[in-house]
Amino acid sequence: MCGRFTITHPDEAIARLFDAVIGNDLPPVPRFNICPTTQVAVVTSEGGARRLRAMRWGFIPAWYKAPNDGPLIINARSDTIATKPAFREAVRARRCIVPASGFYEWQAVEGRKLPWYFKRMDGNPMAFAGIWQRWGEIDTVAIVSTEAGPGMAGLHHREAVVLERGDWPLWLGEAGHGAAVLMKASAEGVLTCHRVDARVNSNRAEGPELIEPVTV
Repeated sequence: MCGRFTITHPDEAIARLFDAVIGNDLPPVPRFNICPTTQVAVVTSEGGARRLRAMRWGFIPAWYKAPNDGPLIINARSDTIATKPAFREAVRARRCIVPASGFYEWQAVEGRKLPWYFKRMDGNPMAFAGIWQRWGEIDTVAIVSTEAGPGMAGLHHREAVVLERGDWPLWLGEAGHGAAVLMKASAEGVLTCHRVDARVNSNRAEGPELIEPVTV
């Protein structure tokens, strides 16, 4: 599952990493507490060209009459993504990548929510698997989630699908069919995590101190 994440790498570095053309509508960076319904940078591939462009984080199904016409959809479960009416067309035709520097997950301990910050062990940006949908004039995105693997360290039962670099062309539809095999948890040793301050529990919190380690 992914409910908050960060992007601290500059847009130019992200665009180079994904070999994408930068859009002029990207939200400012760095961002240390990205919340649902805000604009996020997304990599798409259309006609053989990759673009880094902004989308609303919060997938809006085609039949919604307003953005808040139903539940807020920020994640799409890998086990039902191909069959649910909201997602099945998007996962076939509109897959994308959501770049991130890291993400937060919360551990429930004696009625408290203790936040942890996850990032790649190698320090590189993450590539979340995503699907997108145009609703009216708005492009919207959901992050694909799957059963949690060893890297989640028992904190949550689900995690976002983090794509490895060699898998990007397949997920983006540039390398044929068969992307379903990519919807799996990260292998052991890919992610690392540390406890962070509970200030991040507020969606108004912002700043680099949010990702600094605290003593457990």
